[in-house]
Amino acid sequence: MRMLISFAALFLSVILLQLSSGGVGPLDALSGLALDFTRQQVGLLGSAHFVGFFIGCWWAPRLMGSVGHSRAFAAFTAAGAIGLLAHMLVVNPYAWAVMRVASGLCVAGCYTVVEAWLNAKVNNETRGRAMGGYRVVDMGASLVAQLMIGVLEPASYVSYNLLALLCCASILPLTLTKASQPETPAAPRLRPSLAWSKSPLAVGGVMVAGLTSGAFRMVGPIYGQEVGLTPAQIGTFLAAFVLGGALAQFPAGWIADKYDRRWVLIWLSGFSILSCGMTIGVAGAGTGAVMTGAVLFGFTTFPIFSVAAAHAHDFAEDRQRVELSAALMFFYAIGAIASPLLASDLIERFGPAALFLLISAGHAALILFGLARMRVRGTVDDKTRYVYTPRTSITVGRLFRRQRDGS
Repeated sequence: MRMLISFAALFLSVILLQLSSGGVGPLDALSGLALDFTRQQVGLLGSAHFVGFFIGCWWAPRLMGSVGHSRAFAAFTAAGAIGLLAHMLVVNPYAWAVMRVASGLCVAGCYTVVEAWLNAKVNNETRGRAMGGYRVVDMGASLVAQLMIGVLEPASYVSYNLLALLCCASILPLTLTKASQPETPAAPRLRPSLAWSKSPLAVGGVMVAGLTSGAFRMVGPIYGQEVGLTPAQIGTFLAAFVLGGALAQFPAGWIADKYDRRWVLIWLSGFSILSCGMTIGVAGAGTGAVMTGAVLFGFTTFPIFSVAAAHAHDFAEDRQRVELSAALMFFYAIGAIASPLLASDLIERFGPAALFLLISAGHAALILFGLARMRVRGTVDDKTRYVYTPRTSITVGRLFRRQRDGS
């Protein structure tokens, strides 16, 4: 019972953190436009978030080893809350970019602590339920966070204050639990070359996943405003993307376990291009059509990271899984850092459709690369289990390592 209560406290912290961090991206985009920031400056905010995320991924395990789980979590949430509260004190896009670095640092750091704590507390009997609950909590809170933009007034201190309160509240469940803190695991080495040596195609896949998610989630509000959506509708538009991704996990996992994962990646990218074209085509066809396009877009693009990661793990030994997951997150972050700034610049130059043309170009490149890689070597017969992998920290591989091996 105590273990279940401990999980409940961790999950509640995840919910509150996700509501705070998931809401700041669309709020910043709409606030920046309301304050006459250029679209490139709004894109810079999204890129800055992922810069902070990458720094947090690298630093968090080391800080946790120095001060412990609870203190590290409190330090990262404080950084996130300060970044949120400072927004309306200094209304400048470049100052906001620094604040978004703090927000990204908060997200990566807090998830590192939560996942390290979960990994230490689960056993073979509780792992399946704990991991299932973690996925549902993370995805569900992310969906609700997108909808919050409908009630958060852009460029308002009250809106940022509310998100800061949620960020601060996430400290309480984790720090007040009576469960003892686990021992701190060693920080995984960051070896990007490991991922490339195991599967160059997987590296390309996670980079395209980062390009897609980073561009859509950070610049999607600009697209929504350009095509005439209200703030509430923009929130639904972003949530529809997350919903489509959630619905795709079971069929994508079944197909990825049954067929050659390289072909699965290629077909997913092909359907992603079609969904991008559909989303562009229905932009003026009414709100329902736009939302349907977002669901299909999420359905086709969201599973690509997990399929690519599963393909990489097919070639890895068990002792390499944690470092391989960390290396894949590194390449995902590269794609996510570059795409918001690039997408916003293209929208400024060529209009809102440029967002999905950029994403389509990334998936077209992945198709060509996948076909080229299939000529170089074959796939493996003994595949690891497909696992939906949250893009939360470089230590997440430790949490899901045993599930990949079916243990």
